[in-house]
Amino acid sequence: MDSDLMQAGPLTIVLVMAIVTLATRWGGVYVMSLMPFSNRMKTFIQAMSGSVLVAILAPVAAEGDKGAQMALLTTALLMLLLKRPLLAISGGIIVCALIRHI
Repeated sequence: MDSDLMQAGPLTIVLVMAIVTLATRWGGVYVMSLMPFSNRMKTFIQAMSGSVLVAILAPVAAEGDKGAQMALLTTALLMLLLKRPLLAISGGIIVCALIRHI
């Protein structure tokens, strides 16, 4: 089960992964440039980003440890109070680290 790519070394694997990532990103930009940007498309993109965020965070909130759950709660509260994403995320990280340390 050893492929030729695995024998090529970690640097080659990272380079191939970087090229694939770059190609998919550029491909997405190219495909979106062919689409007419209407209000319906804008609404779809905004709804999609929110649904992806919920899909990532819901399992953490439901089955994560206390540190992860408190980090989510802290981030949400700070975001509502401060409306500054970087500060809210930083606060969540700090709370998670403190709870996991204790």
